[in-house]
Amino acid sequence: MALRWYSIVIDSHDPRALARWWADTLAWPVVFEADDEVVIAPPGSEALEGTVPREQLPQGWVFVPVPEAKSVKNRLHIDLAPAPDDDHQGQVDALVARGATRVDVGQADAPWVVLADPEGNEFCVLTPRE
Repeated sequence: MALRWYSIVIDSHDPRALARWWADTLAWPVVFEADDEVVIAPPGSEALEGTVPREQLPQGWVFVPVPEAKSVKNRLHIDLAPAPDDDHQGQVDALVARGATRVDVGQADAPWVVLADPEGNEFCVLTPRE
């Protein structure tokens, strides 16, 4: 029996706020909300249950509360990619306007941009691609 990658869990001080920030960023709905977790998932993913093999179901993101602040660079991060006809810099600027911050993790003059979400979790905005 194979295991299924089910979700990514993100520790946060304010799970509701951070989940909504990422839901807006990805255009994903909040599919579950409670005091101890908030879940976002790709649009339509709930409708896929029972219609595709379990291994093909998309993963959700689960935001859970933790008391401590983030203290070191992430060992795992998310890569976001604009569509081929999107404005890369425009996408980066929009994320910064919504609360992301620019981060230097030693990327030098790489074509991607490293940002951090409002709670300091690093992620990359790659150049446009399919």
